[in-house]
Amino acid sequence: MGAGATSGLLGDQKAVEAGEGKERFQKQRQVLLFFVLLGIAQAGSEPRHYSVAEEMESGSFVANLLKDLGLEVDVLAPRGPRVVSKGKKVLLHFDRQTGDLLLNEKLDREELCGPTEPCVLPFQVLLENPLEFFQAELWIKDINDHSPVFLDKEIILKISESIIPGTAFLIERAQDLDVGSNSLQSYTVSPNSYFHLKLQDSPDGILPQLVLDKALDREEQPEIRLTLTALDGGAPPRSGTALVRIEVLDINDNAPEFAKLLHEVQVPENSPIGSQVATVSARDLDIGAYGEISYAFSQASEDIRKAFRINAKSGELLLRQKLDFESIRTYTLNIQATDGGGLSGSCVVFVQVVDVNDNPPELTLSSITSPIPENSPDTVAAVFSISDLDSGDNGRMICSIENDLPFVLKSSVENFYTLLSQGALDRESRAQYNITITVSDLGTPRLKTQHNITVMVSDVNDNAPAFTQTSYTLFVRENNSPALHIGSVSATDTDAGANAQVTYSLLPPHDPHLPLASLVSINADNGQLFALRTLDYEALQALEFRVGATDRGSPALSSQALVRVLVLDANDNAPFVLYPLQNGSAPCTELVPRAAEPGYLVSKVVAVDGDSGQNAWLSYQLLRATEPGLFGVWAHNGEVRTARLLSERDAAKHRLVVLVKDNGEPPLSASVTLHVLLVDGFSQPYLPLPEAAADPAQADPLTVYLVIALASVSSLFLFSVLAFIAVRLCRRGRATSLSGCSVPEGHVPGHLVDVRGTGTLSHSYQYEVCLTGGSGTSEFKFLKPILPNGLVQDTEQN
Repeated sequence: MGAGATSGLLGDQKAVEAGEGKERFQKQRQVLLFFVLLGIAQAGSEPRHYSVAEEMESGSFVANLLKDLGLEVDVLAPRGPRVVSKGKKVLLHFDRQTGDLLLNEKLDREELCGPTEPCVLPFQVLLENPLEFFQAELWIKDINDHSPVFLDKEIILKISESIIPGTAFLIERAQDLDVGSNSLQSYTVSPNSYFHLKLQDSPDGILPQLVLDKALDREEQPEIRLTLTALDGGAPPRSGTALVRIEVLDINDNAPEFAKLLHEVQVPENSPIGSQVATVSARDLDIGAYGEISYAFSQASEDIRKAFRINAKSGELLLRQKLDFESIRTYTLNIQATDGGGLSGSCVVFVQVVDVNDNPPELTLSSITSPIPENSPDTVAAVFSISDLDSGDNGRMICSIENDLPFVLKSSVENFYTLLSQGALDRESRAQYNITITVSDLGTPRLKTQHNITVMVSDVNDNAPAFTQTSYTLFVRENNSPALHIGSVSATDTDAGANAQVTYSLLPPHDPHLPLASLVSINADNGQLFALRTLDYEALQALEFRVGATDRGSPALSSQALVRVLVLDANDNAPFVLYPLQNGSAPCTELVPRAAEPGYLVSKVVAVDGDSGQNAWLSYQLLRATEPGLFGVWAHNGEVRTARLLSERDAAKHRLVVLVKDNGEPPLSASVTLHVLLVDGFSQPYLPLPEAAADPAQADPLTVYLVIALASVSSLFLFSVLAFIAVRLCRRGRATSLSGCSVPEGHVPGHLVDVRGTGTLSHSYQYEVCLTGGSGTSEFKFLKPILPNGLVQDTEQN
């Protein structure tokens, strides 16, 4: 391969590299927008400027912002600073510990700003708690990191031999992505005898021109090869070369001419590939090869070559790729028409890209706060910004959320929004909110973007535990075993976590003398109640106390409930005989006249039962008798009566055993022994049966006199006995029974009450029993009812 071919390949490779650099430069031409926080202290102030050279390593130091922010190191981190800039890439990093602004990655000035100088990247420092914005700009300094590149590594010039010396030929200029002194500064051409280089200034930069020094002679030299070198102003300077190949042509004295020198067209950005943009046309008065015109781009950039192509024969301009209004809005195409003799003419096609609504809005979330505490109104849940790459109505946006949520959107800075809670939230009603933020533009058709945010509500201890019942009634049978589980109370708390953990306790009773702690205990975790000791119904029928339920929140909340414990009776008390007494002293003897009629009241067995209900229902029956059939016992009241007429043949002394039995399960019983003495001539009022009718026969006068005499003698006898008993009682140290009478040893309850009135004695009767202290058969007894005051008053009123 020759040196010329090798140089051509190198030129092509450099042209490709230059094309790639130019493509990166064009893609980053969009200027970053800068948002200013209105209404905050920094609003309206000039942004701070910081500078950094491009291509510095990631993590390089840019500046320390503590002084500019007006903050100390110890308060920096709690403020939650972060760098906010437009775009998805975060180029800067803010060190919360030192306040240093660092690079996140290498910066390429040409990629970020293209030919724009100075290269300024606006950014903001967002401070939370409270919300504050700090505006600043980063100036990126250019370094000489790009060499000049010719897009065409081989430049072909066709020059007629008739061209006179002094004629200048414009050459395709080189491209240099650097700016300032590092940009393209000059050109040189390899030494030759035909041409010298002339540099011409233009708004687009320096344009190289080859000026013919002497006439060409195709027959002497049909082709001339020159090396064109482009130099920039860096230190050291960089350079790029291209091969200029000059073909000497025969004489052609007519250049192509365009009928219209300027074409202006509008192309929608969504036009399909291959669409016709425009058609240019030129004519040449020459004939033959000199009159054949070919069309090509002149001074076309890489973007133009990628976007358009031209039919060299017809001059039809077509789309090579889809246009993007947001990247490049206008194209200026220089089209050159060249005839077969190398003469050319040019025209300009100005293409204006028409925006269509092809970009949906974008939402960038800056910060989110989750969970947020309940009962805290106007809490910031999220901070975000919105943007749309389109223009006009296509780029105007509206932002909204659902109407049925307790949140509101508030605009804080241009295109910055804050999501706030509206009023106090209640976690017990709703613990999580799925919020859909909808951003819609005003284009046709409208495009929208939706972003979902989940906000959790944290619990606050605002609910006290609640018992399932305001009062509990528990039943426990007496004689229970200690530590018996008698029931449970339950309370629930609608809060969460420790705020919902309930602890149960016994509250101090209203009665300070009630030993509640020794009677009942409660499990603090589950509310189970236990009887600590054996309960006795006869000692304690009911127990009433309060229990408390307290959560573990701060501060703790509590509630109370009333608990009633009712002790159920068990048949654990046998009947107790009050009369006749069975204490081991001389037996009580009942005197019965032999003249007694059937049904004569001999005595009455009086008994009580410490239990209640049916356990205290007593029944009586004659268990044993000296002469069966002579006496009978009424089952319900314990009255012992004669069953038939007495005769002389009946024994004088009788021993009766009466059984007293309750109605419990199993039944308990007691027995009592009565001694009955049949006597002649003893007078005692006869108590007929309630059913017995009075004898209608009139009494004989003699009988009346005998009765009166017998009553007088009996009265004197009874008075003597009473006097004797009174003297004996006065000699005793103290009375041991009711009504001042001497009673043998043995416990006799002072007030006998049959629960529910179902026992032998009613509620309102109390019996006094008086016995003599002597022995033998001289004992007497008196049985009479004593009415309480209330019953006496009621009786008198009746």
